[in-house]
Amino acid sequence: MAEKFTKGEMHGCIVCGKLFQLYVVNDASGKFVDAIVMSAGGKIVPHASRPLVACENHTDAEIESAVARAYDAQHEDDD
Repeated sequence: MAEKFTKGEMHGCIVCGKLFQLYVVNDASGKFVDAIVMSAGGKIVPHASRPLVACENHTDAEIESAVARAYDAQHEDDD
């Protein structure tokens, strides 16, 4: 079984910036594995390489738009 490390981190909502406490799990090489929101009112936003969180009251469309705005531009620069 691979060794995993858990640590507490503060992350802002991808849409509005409200802060949430997360427990973030990384593998032995430091690669993101999973996360859980410990603060009330937040939910994890699925992303392959980093922990993202959003307020529960934001719509899926708002969240998808914020993720695209923040991270899709980086992928275009890599091409």
